[in-house]
Amino acid sequence: MAGHPENVIFLTCDAYGVLPPVSRLSPGQAMYHFLSGYTAKVAGTERGITEPEATFSACFGAAFLPIHPTRYADLLQEKLATHNTNVFLVNTGWSGGGNGVGDRMSLATTRACIDAILDGGISKSDFVMDENFGFDVPTTLGDVSPDVLVPRRAWSDKDAYDASAAKLAGMFKENFVKFTGPDVTDYSAFGPK
Repeated sequence: MAGHPENVIFLTCDAYGVLPPVSRLSPGQAMYHFLSGYTAKVAGTERGITEPEATFSACFGAAFLPIHPTRYADLLQEKLATHNTNVFLVNTGWSGGGNGVGDRMSLATTRACIDAILDGGISKSDFVMDENFGFDVPTTLGDVSPDVLVPRRAWSDKDAYDASAAKLAGMFKENFVKFTGPDVTDYSAFGPK
């Protein structure tokens, strides 16, 4: 009934403080993150959870998928290409360190990221490539602190950031093995380095 979206937003909550509040994804990266469906279970939102726990749920809803997740990714890729749709990953998790060290992303930061996506302001930003995940990260975005936008800058202990980033990248790679094989489109090249 309505038109097709200009932008698609994947929402995650990174309890490790590694992912930026917003990232621009290439079509291949969009499929990788769609299939990964990464977020964290956090206390207060999940029964029995006292410490954040990484979780991967294909297509951000694996329990509800009647066919293999790669089929949904192929369909999404086709729609994104047909309609020239942009894809962004928005993180509402932690910044400056993981849970217990860093701070939870503020609502103002999340709103600023979403608003910039929807009003097109993000397209005026300068971007850098994230060294661990390969996606594009804005270095400026309205009133959002540049140190929050590029997560490593927000950590006082850069070695701890590097270790957390490597750990999270490893979790992504380990999870993604199930989406590779001879009968599926292989998006693994669009994941962490």
